[in-house]
Amino acid sequence: MDVSDQQTTPDHADDDSARLHQLGYAQELKRTMSAFSNFAVSFTIISILSGCLTLYGTGMKTGGPAAMIWGWVLVGFFVILVGLGMAEVCSSYPTAGGLYYWAAKLAPRNGAAWSWFTGWFNLVGQIAVTAGIDFGAALFLNAFLDLQWGFTATAGHTILLLVIILVLHGLLNTFGVRLVAILNNVSVWWHLVGVLVIVGVLTFVPAKHQDASFVFGEFVNKTGWTSPIYVFALGLLLAQYTLTGYDASAHMTEETKNAAKAGPRGIVTSILVSLVAGWILLIGLTFAIQDYDGAVGSATGVPPAQIFIDATGVTTGKFLLLICIGAQLFCGMSSVTANSRMIYAFARDGAIPGSGFWHRINKRTQTPTNAVWLAAVGALILALPYLWSATAYYAVTSIAVVGLYVAYVIPVFLRVRRGDSFEPGPWHLGKWGKPIGIVASVWVAFIFVLFMLPPASPVTVDSFNYTPIAFLVVLGGAGIWWVVSARKWFTGPKVQGSEAELAAVEQELKELG
Repeated sequence: MDVSDQQTTPDHADDDSARLHQLGYAQELKRTMSAFSNFAVSFTIISILSGCLTLYGTGMKTGGPAAMIWGWVLVGFFVILVGLGMAEVCSSYPTAGGLYYWAAKLAPRNGAAWSWFTGWFNLVGQIAVTAGIDFGAALFLNAFLDLQWGFTATAGHTILLLVIILVLHGLLNTFGVRLVAILNNVSVWWHLVGVLVIVGVLTFVPAKHQDASFVFGEFVNKTGWTSPIYVFALGLLLAQYTLTGYDASAHMTEETKNAAKAGPRGIVTSILVSLVAGWILLIGLTFAIQDYDGAVGSATGVPPAQIFIDATGVTTGKFLLLICIGAQLFCGMSSVTANSRMIYAFARDGAIPGSGFWHRINKRTQTPTNAVWLAAVGALILALPYLWSATAYYAVTSIAVVGLYVAYVIPVFLRVRRGDSFEPGPWHLGKWGKPIGIVASVWVAFIFVLFMLPPASPVTVDSFNYTPIAFLVVLGGAGIWWVVSARKWFTGPKVQGSEAELAAVEQELKELG
């Protein structure tokens, strides 16, 4: 891997703005984020204390400890490859549009179509991951409130808490990127210290632990399916869902200093740190299981909460649960941030119904406030089937994985097709770019099919995986819109104007600010 070490001028704001102008856009968003803040957004959205723990109960049924522990390593390897491919392209095109912009620029022909469908996959995936994160936070919060005050863990109560959480995250993101950036920085340490505290407590407090053969070798199948290979594959969802959201570093590049380097590094570093910390968390939690079946069927609806309580007692267990809830709330906040930037950029190019409204910038905060609330409302709509479907959370996480990873890999695949004609940025993979991109593309094709399949047998109304239906409705609609209308006017990312016109837009924003 050849990553350039070119020196940067002390004040690179002009370089960032100049590159953005070359890409066709004015500097409308405030460029205040540091490289660490850019990394923090992706690390916070990956959120091992959200993804690992909210899907831990699913993992206990689909392969058990062996599938969770070794599935994490297997999935992690391929996620690194996807992330490396994305990072290289990000360095060439550091813009908030991210994936769909990259697809338009890298496609040898029909760039507008590649851009259109990449953008819609990304949009659906981002809304789904926001729904999954905040839905998980609502589940954990409902479990805590049930333990503390008897607020029963029911579907209706969980959806009510989800509404409150989404409103909170919408309000936080309305106040501007500076506040959110500060909270993201806090979130990094909350996650890292939180993992150490949880693993430390689960190591030293319980009177007994599972043995290593159980943690690393016990296979559990509570799905109804008979094929262990299929069940193990289903269990990969825990890792694949957790390790999503790192495209946030790309979507935040128009607000990041030295974006052509900081954005790619944010993508890769967030994956690597999450891989190590997440594996430690999974191992520590699994060693601490006292009653496997009791945790799976916990009245709280949250198996990790039951594991905490069984292993450490009610008081300490609730304390560990609060650490998890805090991390999940940070995670959801950052997900709304990244989602809103993608909506803002896609609307800027006219690809969303009502684009003029969703692209509108709050002149006071220089943030896309309308897009923030579209992200929040969209997430709520996607989570509502939980009121009548017990497997709705599985479907939401599957939608997130399929939508995001297809969007992730399309630009990587197109970069492979470009071969030597690809123009790398200051952060690049050199000769490794093509083989990494090929393997990443094959892996995503595999998981695209896998997470469309039913997770339980027999397949009933309650156990049905509605992921294919969600994609059929949204992407089918986008496809019909493309054929009937959009292909006649959507040309991909728009250029906002000449150099003078872009400068005039920026000057107007400065005067209003």
